[in-house]
Amino acid sequence: MKRIAFIALAIVAALALPDAQTERLDLATIGRIKEEGLNRSQVMDHISWLSDVYGPRLTGSPAIQQASEWAMKKFTEWGLANVHQERWKFGQGWSLVKLNVTMIEPQVQPVIAYPKEWSSGTKGPVTADVVRVNIRSEADFARYRGQLRGKIVLTQPERAVRMYEGPNILRMDDKWTAEAETTPVPAPSAGRGGGRGGAQEFRQKVEDFYVAEGVVATFDRGSDSDMANAGSEMTWMQQHPDGGTVFPTGSYARDENAGTSVPGLTLAVEHYNRMMRVLDKNVPVKVELNVETKFYDEATQGGMAGFNTIAEIPGSDLASEVVLLGAHFDSHPYATGATDNATGSAAMMEVMRLLKTLGVKPRRTIRVALWGGEEEGLLGSRAYVRDHLADVETMALKPEHAKLAAYFNSDNGSGKVRGVWMQGNLAARPIFEQWIAPLKDLGVTILAPRSVSATDHVSFDNAGVPAFQFVVDRLEYNSRTHHSTMDTFDRVQRDDMVQQAAVIAVFAYNAAMRDEKLPRKALPAPQRGRGTNPSAQQ
Repeated sequence: MKRIAFIALAIVAALALPDAQTERLDLATIGRIKEEGLNRSQVMDHISWLSDVYGPRLTGSPAIQQASEWAMKKFTEWGLANVHQERWKFGQGWSLVKLNVTMIEPQVQPVIAYPKEWSSGTKGPVTADVVRVNIRSEADFARYRGQLRGKIVLTQPERAVRMYEGPNILRMDDKWTAEAETTPVPAPSAGRGGGRGGAQEFRQKVEDFYVAEGVVATFDRGSDSDMANAGSEMTWMQQHPDGGTVFPTGSYARDENAGTSVPGLTLAVEHYNRMMRVLDKNVPVKVELNVETKFYDEATQGGMAGFNTIAEIPGSDLASEVVLLGAHFDSHPYATGATDNATGSAAMMEVMRLLKTLGVKPRRTIRVALWGGEEEGLLGSRAYVRDHLADVETMALKPEHAKLAAYFNSDNGSGKVRGVWMQGNLAARPIFEQWIAPLKDLGVTILAPRSVSATDHVSFDNAGVPAFQFVVDRLEYNSRTHHSTMDTFDRVQRDDMVQQAAVIAVFAYNAAMRDEKLPRKALPAPQRGRGTNPSAQQ
């Protein structure tokens, strides 16, 4: 009786499994992808070109255009088809031409600093006294009126620098794997809309005051906290704006008002704090400063508009359907944009090289898109969705919407792929469970149900197509390299990147070869009036 009952229970359980048909995996080709990808990878060379040679790749700068031209040349050499750029409106471009910051009194010290994006320049070398300013309300303006001409302004108080505590490097051990595979309950909305607008308006009034008063430049020391990443799905990783690492925050206008504010720089907190302590002793601080920046008008000849870089491997019997691979190509200008996101872009490039080198014949077209403008609010991927797939404001769909089989994204640094954030698409889980079985020897085990945000897969998820971000070991990404002056090639881990490209290539091949497109969630409601904020960063 017990044996009969057990068999009956097993039959019921099997019937209850949704869409649990067996995937027809081409294990021979998967084996070839792993062998080529692990033993003859070129991914680190791609990263070096993108970061060492062309970094930083700020959208609207000459560097990102040069990097795109290099990538398109490689795509053409590998035999990819339809290699091109797709452009979209961005605003004025910007690049840093020259920077020298030296404290010359009371003692000489080269200062670690970086201008905020779209900062104006000093129009040549200047030497200026440094003063503290504390403007927090309308009443404070009167205290400083007529006192700041020709001065460099420190805009924040001193901040204590603590010893490192807690995890600085994240590899997905059993504890974090278990955490990733839960579905967190979202916190209630704080309803900050009006307050935030008021704060932004006041900050602009302060900037206008500095211009009117003839301030030479403003210095800040970045975040008030070493938990600047709180609010993302990885809230337990500390960010460390110390040790000479600078995390500049904010940027200036890139519209018709570009270049009208005074130059603004973020300093290493240790150098900023020294100036504050010296001033507290009533000892003057003097700095020699030279900031040269350049703006590019996209409306005129030579302007640097926003763009995406596209290439593809044409399919065969299902060629009209597309498996799309993407990573953001742009970076912040503070370093060379190696882990954010030359790694993701190079991994997707290496996927295409692997598949072409092996001569695979995908049924669906496999397309790669290297996005611009992610750092300014997912602008490139949103432009692609708007031009090809749907108007998410009204959810009016375009013909290509039905033809997109899946979108896969990489954007969290240098770590190994450990699995997939499922984005709430639970119908895809039985499929991915079979896909990762031949990859478990590479450490791919996680199928996390939660929806994650703040990178380009969100643009596609908002349009109702199957869109996924890979789970990766974040290593130093949150704590040290993300949006910092330490985002360099030397922080990239070779073995992890080799694995990342090989795993993504297997996912791309499987999606291109299966009979059906990946299952879709229900079509989202129109976004008009929902107040979404796709630009919030992880």
